Amino acid sequence: MSRSAGPWRLLVDDGVGAAEGLAVDEALMASYGRDRPPREPTVRLYTYRDHCALVGRYQHLAAEVDLERARALGVQVNRRPTGGGAIVMSRGQLGVAVVTRAPAAERPRDLLERYAEGILRGLASLGIEAGFRGKNDLEAGGRKIAGLGLYLDGNGALLFHASVLADLDVPLMLSVLRIPAAKLADKAVAAVAERVTTVSRVLGEPWDGPRLRPWVAAGIAEATGAELEPRSVEPEEAELASRLVEEKYTSATWLEQRSPQPDATASALVKTPAGLLRAYLAVSGDVVKSVVFTGDGSELGPAFARLEAALTWQPLEERAVAAAVRRAVGEDPSAEGVDPEALAEALVEAGRRAASRELAAPMRTGSCYFPEVTTR
Repeated sequence: MSRSAGPWRLLVDDGVGAAEGLAVDEALMASYGRDRPPREPTVRLYTYRDHCALVGRYQHLAAEVDLERARALGVQVNRRPTGGGAIVMSRGQLGVAVVTRAPAAERPRDLLERYAEGILRGLASLGIEAGFRGKNDLEAGGRKIAGLGLYLDGNGALLFHASVLADLDVPLMLSVLRIPAAKLADKAVAAVAERVTTVSRVLGEPWDGPRLRPWVAAGIAEATGAELEPRSVEPEEAELASRLVEEKYTSATWLEQRSPQPDATASALVKTPAGLLRAYLAVSGDVVKSVVFTGDGSELGPAFARLEAALTWQPLEERAVAAAVRRAVGEDPSAEGVDPEALAEALVEAGRRAASRELAAPMRTGSCYFPEVTTR
């Protein structure tokens, strides 16, 4: 991996609340949209207060969390903007966030692997050999030790998320999350131990997120070739985070929403004279729900903003997509050299992959410790 051109910003937080932790990550993304000047990525290494239960974007809160029990134990509850299952966060888990502009040249899977490499190297420096399990987990000794996620917003900013299990309060987790009893019977703690491990368990001594942080930071620096420069959240980001806490992450609209099915997603890559162009598609049934374009250049021309709007809620049908591409791209000088037919073909092919549930950024249901297995 090539060395970074400049230092990456390193942010450190401990004991953050559920709403505050999520809001800061989202606020950081605003600094990396296509309307902002390019800048080096931000790495945030943080812990939540004891304890927070976070459900995935598409989960029903009351179905995943025993809300009455959570209130009794003082466990804060919230919803992530990313997919995945329910998880309990605390000082025992190190939250890892990498925020940057989405690069066109890398597939979502490649981005997951790229940023997870820093976590793997940090664990390796402790003598823990870990690797990928499935699509969204890291495992050590056949057991999950970290969960991963990737989120792209509508302005081309990317958030890599990970939760590294330095330790885990299994009884508390079992008392708060609604894990199906049929799976656990009377051996709940043992069932978790079969699936999940922690740094504390592997090394045979107590570890927590703050103790693990410098090892993961060093691993990220080694993997990316970047110097991590300790800094603070900028005033504009802090102000936005405060608004997000008040207007989004503590609102009943956000917490109580339900979605019967996550959007299917996929991406398409097209070569142009100006560099690589990547389109991220979200598909609902046979309709394009949204498209976000990213490019190697710092800015994309207005043709692609128009195309994003034109394709929203467009049927996933070859002639309709091709017509929308020709109208937006065909005569626009800002898209000079882009082959409308090749772009339309790539978009339709990606949309069909998404519709067939071959997800570029897989969504899961159930808890992060006992993900539901579905069959087709």
